[in-house]
Amino acid sequence: MLKLLIKILVSGFAISIAAFFSPMHITNYSAAIMAAIVIGVLDWAFNKFLGLKASPMGRGALGFFTSVIIIYLTGFFVSGFSVTIFGSIIGAFVIGIVDTFLADNNKLFKD
Repeated sequence: MLKLLIKILVSGFAISIAAFFSPMHITNYSAAIMAAIVIGVLDWAFNKFLGLKASPMGRGALGFFTSVIIIYLTGFFVSGFSVTIFGSIIGAFVIGIVDTFLADNNKLFKD
C-alpha cells in the first residue's frame, strides 16, 4: 500500500514538472494527483483491453503515442488539468524523462 502511495505521489510530481515545461495546465497539486490516478487507470485499461502498455520511454513509438493519447484523454476527466495535443506530446516526453530517473527499478521503490 505504501509503495502505491509513493508511486502516485511521484507521478503527481512528474506531472507537475511536465506542466512546468509544456503547455499543460494544472491548478494545484491535488489536480496533479488526480491526473496521476486517472492516467494510471487509463494505462491499466489500455493494457488490459488493447494489450498496449503506455510508457513514454522504453516501449518505442507505440508506447509513446499511447501515452500521448492517455494524457490527452485525462484532460477530459480531471477538473483542474487541461492539455492540448501539443501539450500532451511534450508532457509525455517530460514524464518519460522523469520516470526514467524515478522508475520502479530505483532502490527507493524496492520492497
